[in-house]
Amino acid sequence: MAAVNRHFEYRPDLDGLRAIAILPVLFFHLGFAGFRGGFVGVDVFFVLSGFFMAQIILSDLEKGDFNFRQFYLRRIRRIFPALFSMIAVSAVVAWFLFMPQEMRYFADSVRAAALFTSNVLFRREAGYFDISAEMKPLLHTWSLSVEEQFYIVFPIALVVSCRFARRHTGVIMGTVLLLSFGASSWAVFHSPEKAFYLLHFRVWELLTGSLVALLPKVSYKVIFSQALTTLGLAGIFAAVFFYSPDTPFPGIYAALPCLSTALIIHARCREGLVAGLLSNPGSVFIGRISYSLYLWHWPAIVFARYVIGHELTTAWAFGLAIISVVLAYLSWRFIEQPSRYGKFASSLPIIFGVSGSAVVSAVAFGFVVNNLQGIPQRLPEKAYQLYEATYDASPFSSERCFADSNGKGLTLEQIRKGDLCSIGAEPKNEPYFLVWGDSHAAAIAPAIDVAARKIGVSGMFVGRGSCPPLPNAAFGPPSAIERCADYNSAVMSLIQQKKFAFVFMVGYWPKYVHRAELPGQGIFFDARIEPPVADWSAPVEASLKTTLTTFRRQGTQAVLVMDVPEMGYDVPEALARAATSGSSLDIAPPLEYTNKRQALARRVITNAAKSNGALVVDPMRAICDADKCHVMRNGVVLYKDGDHLSAKGAQSISEVFGPVLGTIRAENHAFGPERKS
Repeated sequence: MAAVNRHFEYRPDLDGLRAIAILPVLFFHLGFAGFRGGFVGVDVFFVLSGFFMAQIILSDLEKGDFNFRQFYLRRIRRIFPALFSMIAVSAVVAWFLFMPQEMRYFADSVRAAALFTSNVLFRREAGYFDISAEMKPLLHTWSLSVEEQFYIVFPIALVVSCRFARRHTGVIMGTVLLLSFGASSWAVFHSPEKAFYLLHFRVWELLTGSLVALLPKVSYKVIFSQALTTLGLAGIFAAVFFYSPDTPFPGIYAALPCLSTALIIHARCREGLVAGLLSNPGSVFIGRISYSLYLWHWPAIVFARYVIGHELTTAWAFGLAIISVVLAYLSWRFIEQPSRYGKFASSLPIIFGVSGSAVVSAVAFGFVVNNLQGIPQRLPEKAYQLYEATYDASPFSSERCFADSNGKGLTLEQIRKGDLCSIGAEPKNEPYFLVWGDSHAAAIAPAIDVAARKIGVSGMFVGRGSCPPLPNAAFGPPSAIERCADYNSAVMSLIQQKKFAFVFMVGYWPKYVHRAELPGQGIFFDARIEPPVADWSAPVEASLKTTLTTFRRQGTQAVLVMDVPEMGYDVPEALARAATSGSSLDIAPPLEYTNKRQALARRVITNAAKSNGALVVDPMRAICDADKCHVMRNGVVLYKDGDHLSAKGAQSISEVFGPVLGTIRAENHAFGPERKS
């Protein structure tokens, strides 16, 4: 998002190209249907940044006056003032709006944005329990971090190359470009988060612009220059209008907007209709404010959606587009321009002093807010009491007992050895039952634990995030199935080895039979939008029946645990917001909505149980009555988010497991330890 440096030829067409880049990004983020590929505007900026950086450095080297200190001073003047102003304003708004956990995520992003490592942070945060992208006001700073990391490495590399291998600079640059492009094309299918966020998978885009700067200037005939520019614009617009968030990106698909941008830069179109499109006053104006527009539009969208509590309507989208442009102009006029050309713009002590203070302040803010758990003292007392359920996680979701969706925690070796967490009464002999499932199993395990302790039977727990107890089932995309294969295989081997008399099978069943969670889960949930009910149950039911048959043959009794109702909202946060605003704490979706969402999964479980003689436990009857489902029971907040029970919530419904555990105790007493003989 860097601006052209004024000590070489100014090209209004490139300001117009910035407008072509930023407007699709804005419209994409606002949700306009025709701009589903608008995210490629960032790639256009990357190519432009690479071009400008190389041109600035090469121009100074040719004049013999390149100076690293002056180079980075220009970068600081250009990048820092508007960026840290946006961060400061966002911090003030977040202070009054965000719940503590949201504030912790925000504080982390403030620190990372100040240190230009937010791309690394957001790549790392792309996990199962991460808050959604729509809740991160500084998410867009990932691209600035990529650029700043490039600005640190590239000038040094280019200066060294020009001094010691000038003839081969283009070859060196091209080689690195091809290596990065190849890595990006591979990683986009094997590690898409890394491919999207990390510099080494993106550097080829910036180097594409840098290579254009190395090419000799060519004065094409007007008609040829127009043709090249038209072709470049067509490539960018094709990506904007025909790509979508499902397009594997960046990788090979990013080549179209990047090469198209390079073509426009190289063509240097100055005359005709196409040149007018890029160089007219409107395009140039948007281009000049494009950096500020990029900075301010996303926080405006995030905070607006947070306040209204639902997806943007068309009216809201148009209103936010206007607000974003106004904010961008004010930022450009009163922050960007004075910091670059004002009275103190050339003062090294002032620039470095103020910039250093801004970085230190942002890092300190991030550190303090995170260490103070998001400063929950900001909330009214009643709101905080409700919000505390967010921290009430099941002990069975700890790394000792559970592996997350990325495989961190419980290992396959531990599973195969039976080195698992105990559940229920203190074991006197071999554990009599196993609780097996995904994160919903970990969440409801405290209920089984309490009930088993009361009755005096012991068992073991094994779980992994997003892995249902369905060996070889097609319950989602191939990558998810592959990730769970070894885990489920290890559990099946353990069950055969230990000869558990009973196995509780717990999962997020609606998600697996519909292959979808509720739309807009979290702050943007809206029960007026129909829940996903597409039927993908056949492979789930087939795997369930096969597994139950295997258990029956080896003398293991299956206990199928139906899922708890999904609440849509992050319950503790929604309750805290309601308490703060004085609105109703009755936030659960209508019972009709829940029944419609749960129907297919419940039918699959019931049919599988009937065909194989499995037992069934239904926690829903402890959470819902004839009229509605509840998020609180006797003052206890039942959920820690939208679909996972809190530990206290699970313990409060332990009675639903009493009958089946009574059966287990009766059989345990009847056969005793001799069951293994």
